[in-house]
Amino acid sequence: QVQLVESGGGLVQAGGSLRLSCAASGRTFSRYGMGWFRQAPGKEREFVAAIMWSGGSTYSADSVKGRFFISRDGARNTVYLQMNSLKPEDTAVYFCAATARSAFTAQAIAYNYWGQGTQVTVSS
Repeated sequence: QVQLVESGGGLVQAGGSLRLSCAASGRTFSRYGMGWFRQAPGKEREFVAAIMWSGGSTYSADSVKGRFFISRDGARNTVYLQMNSLKPEDTAVYFCAATARSAFTAQAIAYNYWGQGTQVTVSS
């Protein structure tokens, strides 16, 4: 079993920055991919960024490319999402997720474990 706990959400003005953290526990993560997704009210959950725990390859959605950066700390079993130049349209609940797939996937259905989510609100 895997437990994921997100933190770091909050209210920020447009143009500001936030860093989300996802602390993972329960199993070793050397074979997992970790992803961040977000869901705004009335919208589908969408892929934001992912990192392969082994090798560290990263991927991000076009909507956040150049603004959001995903990273990991193996010693702390923690994944981060650094969010810069935030826009009101980034407002959503952000979820951390883990997938046992060895190859990158942006499909939410492929992720086996999910955190409870953390709210990010960007004011204009």
